[in-house]
Amino acid sequence: MTYDGSEGGMTNGLREVAIVGVGQTDHGALHAVRDAERDDHALAARALAAAVEDAGLDKNEIEGLICARVGYHRMADITGLHSARAVFDLEGSGRMSGVAVNQAVALIRSGVVDTVALVYGNNGRSVKMKYGGEGGGPTVSYDEMYGMTSPGAYVAMMYQRYAQLYGAPEDALAPIAINNRRHAELNPIAVMRKQISRDDYLASRMIAEPLRLYDYCIINDGGVALILTTMERAKDLRHRPVRVAATAATANLTNFYTSTDLFGAACADVADRVYTESGFQPSDMNCLQIYDNFTPTVLFTLEGFGHAERGTAWQWVRDKGIGLDGGRPINTAGGHTAESYMQGWAHHVEAVVQLRGDAGPRQVEDCRVAQYMCASPIVTSHVLVGEDN
Repeated sequence: MTYDGSEGGMTNGLREVAIVGVGQTDHGALHAVRDAERDDHALAARALAAAVEDAGLDKNEIEGLICARVGYHRMADITGLHSARAVFDLEGSGRMSGVAVNQAVALIRSGVVDTVALVYGNNGRSVKMKYGGEGGGPTVSYDEMYGMTSPGAYVAMMYQRYAQLYGAPEDALAPIAINNRRHAELNPIAVMRKQISRDDYLASRMIAEPLRLYDYCIINDGGVALILTTMERAKDLRHRPVRVAATAATANLTNFYTSTDLFGAACADVADRVYTESGFQPSDMNCLQIYDNFTPTVLFTLEGFGHAERGTAWQWVRDKGIGLDGGRPINTAGGHTAESYMQGWAHHVEAVVQLRGDAGPRQVEDCRVAQYMCASPIVTSHVLVGEDN
C-alpha cells in the first residue's frame, strides 16, 4: 500500500497514517542518578509533552490513548486527556511497543479516531526492578527449578542451539555489542557511550552462558511517546511526515520465552505481509531498528525477516557493515545494550529521527526507508518512509 496523494490520504479504502511527533527523556542523565521516588507516570508524561511539542499540534486533538507499563487512568488525569475515544493499556513487555503502533495504525486507518498518543514510562532502575529471579517473568514454576528464571536464560538456550547448528564462534555476537556502543557514542542521551573492543567483550563475565554482560539490555528509567495521525493532517504539521507504509504482527505463544525455530515462522509471516503491503524489500531498507533485548535476537531477526540466509546472520553482522557507513546500519542510537532498554519504544523514535534527517552525527546518509522489527512471542514489524510535506 502506497500513499498516492489522493483526497484524505486514502489508498485501497483505508486512510494512510504517519508518525508526526516523538518525545523521550534523557536516558543517560536518568541512569546517572537513581531516585527511589522517581515516578514512571511522570516520566511518561514528560515524554508525551515533548512529543506534542515536537508534532506542533494541539494536545486536544488527541483522541486515542494507548499506554504501556503505565496506567491510562492516571496518565489521562495528569496529562488532561480526560475524554479520549479509544483508550487501553498494554503490558510492560518489550514486544508491546510494536503492538502499540500496530493498533494505533488500525484505529486511524479504520476511521475510529484521527490522532493517537502512545505513551510508555519506566522507573525500573530506580525501584531496582529485576527481569528474572524468583517468580521470573514469563516462565512457569516448573522451569524455575532448572534455572530458567528469565527471558535471558531462554535466549541463551536458543542461541546455544543456533551456535551449534551453524558453527558460530565464541565471538560471533561481539560485532553487535560493539556496533551498539559505537552508535551510542554519537547519541548524547545514551547510557553506555564508551566504546568496547572484541577483547573487552570476551573478557566480560557470563550472565547466562553463552551470553555475556555486553549481550544484555540495560535496565533503566525513562519515558517515550509517539503521536500518530492521518497523512492528511500530517502534511500541515511541523516535521516531515514519517508514513507507516506497512505494519503487521503475528504471535508465537507458549508458556515459555522460547521458540524451536527461533521465531522464524512468525517472522516470515510478518515479513511477507509488510514487504507485500509496502512494496519494499530487505535490500531497500536504509536502516534497521531491531528489538535487541539480547544480542542473539538480532541474528534471529535478520534471518527471520530475510535480511540474511538462515544460519548466516552471525557472518552477516561481521562482514556486511552494520555501522553508519555500512550497507545496512542497525540500531543507530545504540540499541538496548547501549542507549537504554526502553523496551522497543526508543527504536521507534530513532527510526523517525533518521527518516527526518535529524540524527546529527549518527545520521544515515539519504535515509528514506527504515524497518522496525521485533522477534519475540509477538512478532511485529513496520516499514516507515520519510515523506515530503
